[in-house]
Amino acid sequence: MMQDIERILIARGAISDRVRALAQEITHDITEKGEGAELVLVAVMTGSIIFVADLMRNLPMKVRIQLMTASSYVGKTTASTRDPFVGALPDVGGKHVLLVDDILDSGKTLTRVRDELETLEPKSIDTCVLLRKKIPSAMSVECTYVGFDIEDEFVVGYGLDYDDYYRNFPDIAVIVP
Repeated sequence: MMQDIERILIARGAISDRVRALAQEITHDITEKGEGAELVLVAVMTGSIIFVADLMRNLPMKVRIQLMTASSYVGKTTASTRDPFVGALPDVGGKHVLLVDDILDSGKTLTRVRDELETLEPKSIDTCVLLRKKIPSAMSVECTYVGFDIEDEFVVGYGLDYDDYYRNFPDIAVIVP
């Protein structure tokens, strides 16, 4: 696996520190909404699995998790190749929702999933991404919480993949496909 890694972009310690800081921000904001500190995390699978697991362990409140699938990447590619596919929607009506995804690049997936969730009439819906690329399509999409802004490079690790590999790599790294 290491032979395909060009360089470590974000080390596991920095990721851990940022996830804790995001959890503190989210906790503060949900508490400010009153009505009890309860939250439904909607995790966009599969890329967000590690991020959402670490994030929810750092949230000192009642948390429910709902999983959903959405994807715009197919096979061995480093670019979004289609309109996002969105699977079954979770029950979020009347609840505070935090939509969690791994990376914001084209903005298509996050926008489509958020639009679909809004039809279910949650009390509130916020978005959280681990990574946001510094490109116009990503920077123009409203996102409540962002872990890291990164350059437009293809990255893997900490849940992010290339052809379903490298999700288990503990750091975020630039890959040579």
